[in-house]
Amino acid sequence: MRATELIEIINSLVEQKVPTFLWGAPGIGKSSIVKQIAKSRGIGFIDLRLALMDPTDLKGIPFYDRESHTALWAPPAFLPKEGEGILFLDELNSAAPSVQASAYQLILDRRVGEYELPSGWAIVAAGNREGDRGVTYRMPTPLANRFVHFEMSVDVQDWRHWAYMSGIDARVIAYISFKSEHLFTFDARSDVKSFATPRSWEFVDSILRSNIRKELILDTIGGAVGKDVAVSFLSFCKVMDRLPNIEDILNGESKEYSDEVDVLFALSSGIVSAFLKNSSDERLENLLNYTLELKSEFALKIVQDLQRSGVNTEHLDVFKKWVERFSYLLA
Repeated sequence: MRATELIEIINSLVEQKVPTFLWGAPGIGKSSIVKQIAKSRGIGFIDLRLALMDPTDLKGIPFYDRESHTALWAPPAFLPKEGEGILFLDELNSAAPSVQASAYQLILDRRVGEYELPSGWAIVAAGNREGDRGVTYRMPTPLANRFVHFEMSVDVQDWRHWAYMSGIDARVIAYISFKSEHLFTFDARSDVKSFATPRSWEFVDSILRSNIRKELILDTIGGAVGKDVAVSFLSFCKVMDRLPNIEDILNGESKEYSDEVDVLFALSSGIVSAFLKNSSDERLENLLNYTLELKSEFALKIVQDLQRSGVNTEHLDVFKKWVERFSYLLA
């Protein structure tokens, strides 16, 4: 399922406190969408990496109670005590069976040892698929039956919307728009350590913002997304030098156009990114006026990206001209 669909579904299940399990390949953003849901709801979020835990980390440490002459369990401090939130059990099926057994009680009974999960907290878990060559253990059937299961897929349009909203470098967005198959190149049959995923493209964004010398940039980006993809990406980046001046376009001072497809992909992503960083009705009017003479598929792409990013275009007179101009594409 697409990320946008999963966000809608998991939001509703969190409201009803229904335990949910999110499956998917490594690096596609499973934990990110759960964190995004918590943030949008204004509730707490606790991320537990169960693969790094021992059974006592979750159940607590036993101690002797003098008054009752019994052994009690001291619950861990990282578990929530009050309020509302999402308890995210990441890498659940990568945890040792003994840790999964401790998690089973928490998921089944909403308690473990002496600890009880507050009523305002929902449980969401995630894990990699067994065929993805990660360290996984087969999930016991009784534990699996305590969840509603979903498998997350990689969707370019969802990623591009997220990238615009997150301020990802326009060169990265433009490249993925141009070569969408390079958003996710993971192959479970390959022994290659570096491959492209939504997570590793976020690393590329950070690399581009760093002060790494140009002589080292290819090897650095290659370490994130793989050498072949890095070479292709950096070759595409040279296209940015052939772009019309985007600020001049947004300020209504340029009507320079190009017929080169790679330039148009770079321009359409660059102009949306630049507008979102500094938006106004005047700049939006200039942008729409510019698209009136742009190749139709790229004019449509720009307006769709703006609207998906929450930009209202319908109140401007120039948008009526735009709709008339490209009505055949909207039918």
